[in-house]
Amino acid sequence: MKLLFLHQNFPWQFKHLAPALAAQGHRVVAMTLQKIEAGEWQGVKLVPYTVGRGTSPTVHPWVADFETKVIRAEAAFRALQALKAQGFAPDAVIAHPGWGESLFVKEVWPQTKLGIYCEFFYHPQGADVGFDPEFPSADPEGEACRLRLKNLNNLLHFELADAAISPTHWQASTFPEPLRSKITVVHDGIDTEAISPNPNVSLTLTTQVGEQIRFTRHNEVVTFVNRNLEPYRGYHVFMRALPEILKRRPNARVLIVGGSEVSYGARPDPEHYGNRPWRQIFIDEVRPQIADADWQRVHFLGNIAYPHFIALLQLSSVHVYLTYPFVLSWSLLEAMSAGCAIVASDTQPLREAIYHDDTGRLVNFFDIEGLANEICALLADPPARQRLGANARAFAQAHYDLKTVCLPKQIAWVQGFWGLDQFR
Repeated sequence: MKLLFLHQNFPWQFKHLAPALAAQGHRVVAMTLQKIEAGEWQGVKLVPYTVGRGTSPTVHPWVADFETKVIRAEAAFRALQALKAQGFAPDAVIAHPGWGESLFVKEVWPQTKLGIYCEFFYHPQGADVGFDPEFPSADPEGEACRLRLKNLNNLLHFELADAAISPTHWQASTFPEPLRSKITVVHDGIDTEAISPNPNVSLTLTTQVGEQIRFTRHNEVVTFVNRNLEPYRGYHVFMRALPEILKRRPNARVLIVGGSEVSYGARPDPEHYGNRPWRQIFIDEVRPQIADADWQRVHFLGNIAYPHFIALLQLSSVHVYLTYPFVLSWSLLEAMSAGCAIVASDTQPLREAIYHDDTGRLVNFFDIEGLANEICALLADPPARQRLGANARAFAQAHYDLKTVCLPKQIAWVQGFWGLDQFR
């Protein structure tokens, strides 16, 4: 079989599925916007392509998002035409449609099957938008109109798609019928064999004052991880809980991972916050409440290498994960696989993985005092941490293990929408 993957940041969600299909003997090609040389990765032929223009500066703000997707869809369309001219005709295309690249796949190959990765369908109420009253929309009256147009890409893809896959039940549920009935729920998968508890783990970090500190499981460590530190992932709530945590736990060290950009929500309003990133805004807010000696126990690590990230989870005493009702981060399931004792926000889709006082502790997203109390209670209770961590790992192994659960289901999904007999 000939298979084509479309993802601007390939491999991302397809980092296990694409190589697995190649290993089965199928011809697998992947197109990506990443600036790489054409070549091969784990048996997958890589085909980079480029976008020749940006969004128009004067376009109506409600359609700016869709224009960006059409620009990328056209660039992908031209690259697909070039592949076709070289004689390549895939039996199936598997795409993440979130950036628009797969909009015109069937204009190139009308008979090719299209399977899409369904990450999120936007709603004006009941999900991320409007969830946090501290950060209201700049145009609350027009927000529903903007989101209706933002979903155009989703709706157009469902006219084209032969099948769809989504990583969590809640994310799948955000899509309306009859679209939802096309979606198979299978997570991307976590390698629970590689990400496992390590009682002998150690990690050496350099503090803000140049001191080198070696951390082990004997240290009291609170961890907080985001791709970027922003309100969508509860960074502001966690920071506001820090003064109380540091006061009550004089030996605790706080390790914070994440960049200073924006992954999901809006950038800070410069008229209100100046030119500061979210990271600095909430440092500036809480810093006057924290003594200098206590602040030395808070370490901002930026974005760290993946092996260091796993070591950080393995040495964590309490791991904190907060999110608006939005897509579920891999880091939460990786923390479960590492056997972390987790304090998490009582928001979707977390309720699929964290059951209160079983696989972790849940707190109201906005309850700063409750968050501090749960973290401090677990830091003071090693047996509870051991129980929650063991349960979290067992749950991750049973439901999200890459090799025994998720990857076989992903392959079965591809077989199903193409046709099992033909695929073999």
